[in-house]
Amino acid sequence: MHEMLVGLEVSNNDVYSQYRAAMMPILVAYGGDFGVDFVVSEVLRSPVNTPINRVFTINFPSQTAADSFFADSQYLKVKAQYFVAAVRHTTIIASYEKSI
Repeated sequence: MHEMLVGLEVSNNDVYSQYRAAMMPILVAYGGDFGVDFVVSEVLRSPVNTPINRVFTINFPSQTAADSFFADSQYLKVKAQYFVAAVRHTTIIASYEKSI
């Protein structure tokens, strides 16, 4: 399983919720899912200087499935419509293979 630990600065929670709802069927089609998902109130240490207020893991059956999902034309339309308006910064904290 391929897993990514992601930090975001979400600037519009309503639009971000619309993004999540719109992208979920596409994510599921690639065998993906979210693991843990946190709203963060205070960051004590970070690898970047940009704010982080949301942290989650996103899982795929393989790196290939993840790459295909992020390149999918329908996903890119959803991202352009919602994600860009809702998220100021994205930080990929880690990307790794995880045994089930």
